Amino acid sequence: MAVPNPVTQGRLFKGVFICMRCNCKMRSDPIRVKRGLVICRKCGYKGLRPKKRLVKAKA
Repeated sequence: MAVPNPVTQGRLFKGVFICMRCNCKMRSDPIRVKRGLVICRKCGYKGLRPKKRLVKAKA
């Protein structure tokens, strides 16, 4: 199995959040998201979650 490249992992997951209402993907500062200062640009919802990393199970 290939070892994940840290540069690629940072670009794909660092600062990327998903709207819990409309699943819109956006990039922002995590501190601003925790304070509730970032809203979804598509639907205006404040509930955002970080993008989840895919974890492959070993067989």
